[in-house]
Amino acid sequence: MTYATRFAPSPTGRLHLGHALSALTARTRADAAGGTLRLRIEDIDRTRCRPEFEAAIFEDLAWLGIAIDGAVMRQSDRGAAYDAALDRLRVLGVVYPCTCTRADIAAAAGAPHGPAGALYPGTCRGRRGTDRADAAWRLDTAAAAALTGPLVLIDTAHGTMPVDPGRLGDLVVARADIGTAYPLAVVVDDAAQGITEVVRGDDLRDAAHPQRLLQALLGLPEPRYHHHPLIHGLDGKRLAKRDRAATLAALRDEGVAPATIVESLRKGDWLGLLR
Repeated sequence: MTYATRFAPSPTGRLHLGHALSALTARTRADAAGGTLRLRIEDIDRTRCRPEFEAAIFEDLAWLGIAIDGAVMRQSDRGAAYDAALDRLRVLGVVYPCTCTRADIAAAAGAPHGPAGALYPGTCRGRRGTDRADAAWRLDTAAAAALTGPLVLIDTAHGTMPVDPGRLGDLVVARADIGTAYPLAVVVDDAAQGITEVVRGDDLRDAAHPQRLLQALLGLPEPRYHHHPLIHGLDGKRLAKRDRAATLAALRDEGVAPATIVESLRKGDWLGLLR
């Protein structure tokens, strides 16, 4: 298959240097393989997404000189595809409705912890139906793994490894308020865009395990992954959208040239941009 990767930001704030590194890495790998870089706007959570932030994504990419190939995909247009995928998981019997709140989960006695923090303790596991409008849907990872059997995950930055189905517990695959959730939407969209390698930050390495499980359940193609190192600020913490000083807009306003940013990111020498 022709190489294809994607840059998939959420329009909930301005892009920062970490986003720029991810987009630049994806563009570089696509060019090296003679492939394409596609853009996906991950805007399923309409309560947090803003039109001005979506417009800023295009502005920042153009300013950096990072070209996008083909049509832009928006998750807000993809509800029918997510509904079909959830229906398929229901037919397979690998999802269950859950009415637990975050407070319920935090208060659960002896709730185990994993790489991403507290794992869901399985309070609602075994349910197969509810008429409550506030119910989310969770993936029963044990039931799912029993159907798929052992799986492997190919990460070009970290090697091939066995999939750990329960690495993040029984994740929510559909929220009550928006009808889907990131783990399900991302695998459906990667397949629809023909993505052969997912390029993204190292903070999402653990998320690849349940995503690979969902791909197998839904009969979707298996992309490779390339999880690149994260950018950390002067305080040693990874950059987030709250770090306004590291946004591309702030650097642009300070007179930093886009070529300087690109060269610094290529060399891994970005701390000078944060001083």
